[in-house]
Amino acid sequence: MTRLPQFHAAKWDEPLVMELGRPGARGQLFTLPDPESGVDTALPEALLRSDRPALPELTEFEVQRHYLHLSQMTLGMMGVSLFGTCTMKYNSKTSEFATLRPELAELHPYQHPETLQGVLEIMHDLDAILRALSGMDQFIFQAGGGADAAYTMAAVARAYWQDRGMLHQRTEMVTSIQAHPCNPATAASAGFTVINLPLEENGYPSLEALKAAVSERTALIMINNPDDMGIYNPEIREWVRVAKEAGALCFYDHANFNGVMGKLSARELGFDACMFMLHKTFGAPKAGGGPAVGAYGCSAELAPYLPAPIIAKSGETYVLDEDRPKSCGKIREFWGNVPQVVKAYAWARGMGAEGINLASDISVVANNYMDKKLGEISGLARSNPEISLRRMEMTRWSLQPLYEETGVDTFAVANRMADYGIDPYWMSHEPWLVPQPFTPEAGELWSKEDIDLWIAVLAKVVEEARETPELVKTAPHNQPIAQVKGEVFDDPSRWAMTWRAYQRKRAAAKA
Repeated sequence: MTRLPQFHAAKWDEPLVMELGRPGARGQLFTLPDPESGVDTALPEALLRSDRPALPELTEFEVQRHYLHLSQMTLGMMGVSLFGTCTMKYNSKTSEFATLRPELAELHPYQHPETLQGVLEIMHDLDAILRALSGMDQFIFQAGGGADAAYTMAAVARAYWQDRGMLHQRTEMVTSIQAHPCNPATAASAGFTVINLPLEENGYPSLEALKAAVSERTALIMINNPDDMGIYNPEIREWVRVAKEAGALCFYDHANFNGVMGKLSARELGFDACMFMLHKTFGAPKAGGGPAVGAYGCSAELAPYLPAPIIAKSGETYVLDEDRPKSCGKIREFWGNVPQVVKAYAWARGMGAEGINLASDISVVANNYMDKKLGEISGLARSNPEISLRRMEMTRWSLQPLYEETGVDTFAVANRMADYGIDPYWMSHEPWLVPQPFTPEAGELWSKEDIDLWIAVLAKVVEEARETPELVKTAPHNQPIAQVKGEVFDDPSRWAMTWRAYQRKRAAAKA
């Protein structure tokens, strides 16, 4: 029997930092400017303050204590986090340290490239590693996550068809209803008409449906494989062949690459472009969707349309190639989120080809072990239950039977699991194709003991839902904050993003 943890989070009555402090408290003492010589600054006079900023006055220790209290009240991915589709991995402290070193932290993208040779070499080398994994001819790192990378594909496709004088004809993008929503969303943002294919008996759209959808109007197809159900489409080569016969470009969304890394090449399957999530598959921190990178790679045929600059090597020197007249334009500023690229490079070099290949094996084995154990819990249903084939690195499950029996939904179960120190799971992208969903993913990080603990906690919560459903519905109970009332975020008169807005809106509420 797996022992369940006796967990209770810290709870501090901690005000906002702006409400702390007292006049005269100091963490640092700064020399006042000489009134006769004035302020020595390169800033324009119009930007200089006329008075002190409205900041809390605190000692260094008080600041440290405040933020330590906040961190103690945050579960913060330090429990067991089988956060499906997001492939949570341990983020190496060595990599974190490397990106804080002044050789990287103090660089600026406007420096002359001759002074940036070290960081450009790292980015160029990661480009080579991703080429080896995908078969593509060029990678860029501008895209700030998966949606940005999907938009890069849409922008490249627009430039490609415009260059051929066919953008007025190639107006449609074909995808699957189970593809990540960023694919149809970004294609629509780029001006394409989206055709979503429904899932059929094998868990993916049929070739016949694809053949009916593609035509001389198809600009591109965008697909992820395996999907979030854990189902791999074995007809993917035929998909690409059918799309190519219609003249379309083909984009492989590798958000779920973890279970197939080292096993397949997007280019060998016929794709023109693909993307990798550095903040997922390649061991860089996800950080709640903040410092993300969607590495975008493509064939030599599409490379002229990539956002500039391209990092290239000329002799022994690394250069920034800005002279790209057919470029689709920038997706975001500069070269992307460089610290994340460095962390992904460190992960890839640390793993090596053999380690990456082994990690995908472990990911698939761990998922199928977990899949079997989840199937033993009454009240759960597997997505596409008629499909008995083994799944890849994740499987979407449903709590619909439990919900119908007890009225306890998937949100309540996730909240209650947090009372045992388990990070709330990922449910599903919208729209929910599976009712009351949850999508656990073990990856290669979590041990058998961790997986057993996660499953044991879920089984315990299912038991509680039957015995005392209100206990689960009102969870969490062992966290510093009970259920968050989401309606506050729909009321612009109540939520605030700045201290000034908080003061104004709080005063108005009191009045």
